[in-house]
Amino acid sequence: MKLIKKFGSVAVPLVIVAGLASTAWAEDEVSIEMFTANNIWMMLAAALVFIMHLGFASVESGLTRAKNTTNILFKNTFIVSIGIITYALVGFNLMYPGDFNGWFGFAGFGLFPGEADMTSAYNVGYTYWTDFLFQAMFAATAATIVSGAVAERVKLAPFMIFSTVFVAFVYTVAGSWKWGGGWLNEMGFYDFAGSTLVHSVGGWGALAGVLLLGPRLGKYTKDGKVHAIPGSNMALATIGVFLLWLGWFGFNGGSVLSADPALVSLTLVTTCLAASAGCLAAIFASWAMSGKPDLSMALNGILAGLVGITAGADQMAMGSAILIGAIAGVLVVYAVMFFDRVKIDDPVGAISVHLVCGVWGTLAVGIFGSMAGIEQLWIQCVGIFAYAAFCFPAALAIFAILKATVGIRVSEEEEMEGLDWSEHGMQAYPDFQQSAAGSGLFGHGTSSAAKVAPAYATSTKTATEGA
Repeated sequence: MKLIKKFGSVAVPLVIVAGLASTAWAEDEVSIEMFTANNIWMMLAAALVFIMHLGFASVESGLTRAKNTTNILFKNTFIVSIGIITYALVGFNLMYPGDFNGWFGFAGFGLFPGEADMTSAYNVGYTYWTDFLFQAMFAATAATIVSGAVAERVKLAPFMIFSTVFVAFVYTVAGSWKWGGGWLNEMGFYDFAGSTLVHSVGGWGALAGVLLLGPRLGKYTKDGKVHAIPGSNMALATIGVFLLWLGWFGFNGGSVLSADPALVSLTLVTTCLAASAGCLAAIFASWAMSGKPDLSMALNGILAGLVGITAGADQMAMGSAILIGAIAGVLVVYAVMFFDRVKIDDPVGAISVHLVCGVWGTLAVGIFGSMAGIEQLWIQCVGIFAYAAFCFPAALAIFAILKATVGIRVSEEEEMEGLDWSEHGMQAYPDFQQSAAGSGLFGHGTSSAAKVAPAYATSTKTATEGA
């Protein structure tokens, strides 16, 4: 039986820590040196995953319009905060319930270690607290993926409710099926660091939200043409992608769940190779199609390669990692075009990157690497369909209930005005907004297009026709 222990001081006496830890080392033959190394690496990995949230916020802000920047930064700040709290209250024990029927289990509210405090229930190589910290950093990522896809037109309060429920219950129950020792784990389904468990789960949630929200005003014209809505800050988007690439060292490298030098270093190399290959493949695929090198596609190619390798980063050789990343880079280019063609408006390409390439990465485990084989490929397909069958309807139901009760989309006037002003009453770039004449497209005023510079007035007309 687990014990609930309260600590009156942040600093636990060293002698107690050493005594408890030595029990774990003696019983499970983990040396004090390895125990320490594991903890240091896992805490560093947790910090790297945490910094990914800054990367997500930067990418989403950079690839959307300036008038929505405060709203986007607020959502990303809320998501990581509520994700950590709900994961501590219910999520950790839903995802890792111990002995359960393989489908659903709950080990109780709050955080409480076993009798030896210092030992994780699932890995004796590091502490219970390190275990929680690392897993908590993953939890909010799924809702962050949804944030990018529904950006620029979703109401703030309903999105906050969705994020809370999705992270606390949908992500954690789905995660228990594999990482918690559930039925998919027993079947042999393999997802090393979360191509499906994190990225596709978030991608299914994003798809559900976008379908119920509809496209942004002016994105698709009456005659069916796609109107590109450029991002406001490609420099910020680029910074965000490199922050995410850095964070993936912790995302994949930490998923080794130890400081094993051989496996960690292999995982980091395959991760980097796939990201690089994804970037190059996306560059040349988009260049061949449009005649111009597209920075946004290059950035999404990096993310596509990272998502694609995540399921099997510890299983791949150099050539396989490069091929997986390259295929992901091409896939993301065609996926972005496909979703635009069917009028599914995703401002940052989150569905293409996380859902499409998450599915690809999960399948790749059965095609490449040390686990490749028809039987494994079939098991990977079962896992993909299982998560689709659970996560998409669950997200759709949450969004549908919110839509029917409080509504999930801002008014046309609020969308044109910008969510910074309508939802928050403040702007991320007040000086810039004022210098842009405060038009409905980028500012918060109701100035007519006639008061704006000619080029700007033209872009305003194009963006709003057919809306």
